[in-house]
Amino acid sequence: MAGAGNFDFPHPFTQPLVVEAGHIDGLNHANNAVYVQWCEAIAWAHSQALGLSIEDYQRLDRAMAIHKAEYDYLKPALLSEQLVLATWLTGSDGKLNMTRQFQLLRGQDTLMRGQWRLVCIEMSSGRARRMPEAFLQAYEPALVGVPHE
Repeated sequence: MAGAGNFDFPHPFTQPLVVEAGHIDGLNHANNAVYVQWCEAIAWAHSQALGLSIEDYQRLDRAMAIHKAEYDYLKPALLSEQLVLATWLTGSDGKLNMTRQFQLLRGQDTLMRGQWRLVCIEMSSGRARRMPEAFLQAYEPALVGVPHE
């Protein structure tokens, strides 16, 4: 497992992963689409750990939806490798927008970095709406700052 010094930001929310046969593509490494699925899974797990589940989103008729997603695939992940995926909330305007970042590690090597720009929407209409107080109370304390180099 990666040490704290290997992460891009402090206090990561992490999940261990193992590259399985179903993740491997024709290039003999984990398919990039699998990385995206892993990011979605850890984002939901992190939200739930912070106290907001999909049921809460439905009850509040609000959701943080991906407006823009960027992934930088730096190195391939191979069959049976043990990885650690980390995520952080790294920005919020306290109204509509948040930023979530990801880092996939194999030991000390970063295999992928990702960033989502999220917008709060009203689920019933799909329109942008202010974040409800429950979102601010759950997500704002989890924000981490941009590292200084």
